[in-house]
Amino acid sequence: MPQAVSGDAAPTRRPKDRRNRIALAGAELFGERGYHGVSVDEIAAAVGISGPAVYRHFPNKYAILVHATREVAGALLAATADPVSHTTEGRLDEMLRTLAAVVVSKRRVAGLYQWEGRYLTPEHRREFAATLSTLVDRLAGPLRELRPELSVEQAQLLVNAALSAFGSVTTYRAPTTGADVEHLLTRVARTLLRADAPGLPAPARAAPAEAPVRPAARRELLLIEAIRLFHRHGYHAVAVEDIGRAAGMQASSVYRYFPSKADLLAAAYYRATDRLAGATTTAIAEASDAADALHRVVRAYVAFAFGQSDLVAVYLAENNNLPDQDRHELRGAQRSHVEEWVRLLRAVRPGLPVADARVLVHAALNVVTDIGRLGRFDRAEGYDAQTARLALAVVHA
Repeated sequence: MPQAVSGDAAPTRRPKDRRNRIALAGAELFGERGYHGVSVDEIAAAVGISGPAVYRHFPNKYAILVHATREVAGALLAATADPVSHTTEGRLDEMLRTLAAVVVSKRRVAGLYQWEGRYLTPEHRREFAATLSTLVDRLAGPLRELRPELSVEQAQLLVNAALSAFGSVTTYRAPTTGADVEHLLTRVARTLLRADAPGLPAPARAAPAEAPVRPAARRELLLIEAIRLFHRHGYHAVAVEDIGRAAGMQASSVYRYFPSKADLLAAAYYRATDRLAGATTTAIAEASDAADALHRVVRAYVAFAFGQSDLVAVYLAENNNLPDQDRHELRGAQRSHVEEWVRLLRAVRPGLPVADARVLVHAALNVVTDIGRLGRFDRAEGYDAQTARLALAVVHA
């Protein structure tokens, strides 16, 4: 066997934390471009290694997603594991502050909780849901000690609203300033935990089966079915054939109306953007002053989210799958919507810094969609109006 020659370079040792570095790089890329928009080779390049080297640590890309999701969940549990305060209020406040710090510090990866988790298998999805349930219970317990009038469900809902406000920093790209954002989000969370608690709607009873009312226009029918399937299964899991079948036509017929599946997705986004812009414009036009306009805009967004929940879910989840030109144009429209809220909020609260106003607006928008989802976007017993009040509490925090 050849002997090593004196002076030869020593073999490079793999860092002990390479597995975690790979998972972190994967999580950041998943959050930025979506799970299906990232390859193993791109994760490897972000770490500075070759693609095959990744497979020494993970058998496939899915294993990286599972590991990253567990890391996020574990960090949230660790942040709430052992509060040291001697009072119930102090323990609750301590957990809120540590959660805010964790989410802001892990901003680029914490967004996995909201959308990318749907790519998990049912087994791993249940595991993640159990972890989040533990987290909610850790905060709901002391909250009920402080507010014994709350039912278990109401306390859990308010905690979920607070967690949604924290998670909102993962949904946009504007820079944050660390401690300032942590303090602001903690204040928002405190406000939500003190708010009047909506009651979750009762489980819906199965309605008698009725023949679906189908739009006359085939293009409209295709768009409706595409939105429904994209929401239920995710964009990448749906084929043009699936959309055509749901609309009662052959895949070849779909292409007469939409050149590609991506064009169907873009059409859904333009529809959401146009309808939301119209609702916002109408709300402002009918207002008597800035405060009234802000209230009307919030209620208009809640009505939009509750009335077109499939469309809103696709609008929030599938941005990374849009064609580049459409994505650029639609992001501009999304920013314009947020800035309209920011303008109104600062008119009502003129001393509020622009950066803080944006944080509050994003938090309010996230609370509406997350809390709406918990209640299945049910308008029964005024659940939509109660959700609007939570969003207003956020912007006034």
